[in-house]
Amino acid sequence: MSADPNLRREIPDATVARLPEYLRTLSRLAEDGVLSVSSEELAAAVGVRSAQLRKDLSHLGSYGVRGVGYEVETLALEISRALGLTEDWPVAIVGMGNLGHALASYSGFVTKGFRIVGLFDDDPALAGQHVVGVPIRPLADLPACQVADPVSIGVIATPARAAQAVCDSLVAVGVTSILNFAPAVLTVPEGVDVRRVDLSTELQILAFHAQRKSLAAGDGDLRSVVSQ
Repeated sequence: MSADPNLRREIPDATVARLPEYLRTLSRLAEDGVLSVSSEELAAAVGVRSAQLRKDLSHLGSYGVRGVGYEVETLALEISRALGLTEDWPVAIVGMGNLGHALASYSGFVTKGFRIVGLFDDDPALAGQHVVGVPIRPLADLPACQVADPVSIGVIATPARAAQAVCDSLVAVGVTSILNFAPAVLTVPEGVDVRRVDLSTELQILAFHAQRKSLAAGDGDLRSVVSQ
């Protein structure tokens, strides 16, 4: 059953956040030649409860087939449509340091519905260089580039001190979807969506969990010594 566009607009944010994980798992299953998957199997592979998965997918108008489950390729296409990945989304990256270069060179962009149309950096040493066939231009060229090949999604990969100014430049030319890798909180007008990817915060969270596991292992050793 295909997704109704009206239903897509009602999908909760929490469900939207889980859809890429479902899609990633379904893509992997398809690569392995799996034709169908039960809600229990798919939920276990993603790491959610099967009831949660069924509720999430019900927002797409998809309920699977009792006793059979979900057709892997059909469900993957349905989720792709709900996420807007069946369209071609032009992306611009601002900040062409190590992170910017890595993002621009990521082959997954091409296969997942995204197309790099602009690379920007004000470092004179980078002017004229090409990454994946796209020239690096100064940020001042953004308005002209936006006219020639409009950007739908802007990616900020600059230091924190430059992030807000870059964000303002993107918003000024009509970009309303921004992915921010800079360790800075951006102020944007209503109608502009910003997703923040803070690598240092994620590392700190992992450090917390690593410390907790280490302490738990130490406590276990201590308990075993005391009991002897």
